[in-house]
Order: sequence, then C-alpha cells, then structure tokens
Amino acid sequence: MSENAPARESTFHLPDLGEGLVEATVLEWLVAPGDRIARNDPLVEVETTKSAAEIPSPATGVVARLHAEAGAVVAVGAPLVTFEVDPEPGGGAPGIVGTVPAEEPTRRRVRLRPPRE
Repeated sequence: MSENAPARESTFHLPDLGEGLVEATVLEWLVAPGDRIARNDPLVEVETTKSAAEIPSPATGVVARLHAEAGAVVAVGAPLVTFEVDPEPGGGAPGIVGTVPAEEPTRRRVRLRPPRE
C-alpha cells in the first residue's frame, strides 16, 4: 500500500464473553473519539451477570465513534466502536483480541497400568 492510502473504517462488535451471556453493560470507556489506540490497548470495561472485564482493542488506529454510552446495555454482536484503521501492513485489521499462546510440543501420555474391568 502507498503511504498516502486513506484510512478505512472498521467496526468492532461486542464479542461473546462466554458462558452463554447475551449482553453486557458498558461500565467505562477507556478511550474517546479521536484517540489513537494500539492493538491490545485497553478499550472498554464491561460488566456481565458473571463478572466485569476489560476488553482490549482489536485494532491499531483512531477511535472514530463509540456506539454506546457508559451505563448502556449492549447485546453480543452489536456495534461497540468504529476505528479508522491504519492502511499500513499489520496496522490494524481487526482480528484476534489478546495474545495467542505459543505452540508447545504435545506430550505423550503413557498409561503405566492397564485399567481394571
């Protein structure tokens, strides 16, 4: 891509936070429109019926719009925030939030005694 390529917008939706939860309440935004943010920087704190969690940014770029106010209930899959993502390679296409653990070699389990019937 060229250096003068325009930023493109990308919307991040509230991810499934696990255990069948269907919504979350926005407790606090940790960014504001116009803020530049890097991938995995703290984005928003949300609360579910099970716990509170901080969601990291899935992209590097500028926060264009927040789609919910603090205190609002947001459904899983609903728009949460829109970014103007950098057009640079690796500059922020939304993807995996967090870090991916390094692969470890699998260990072979050996049963020392045969099971009893």
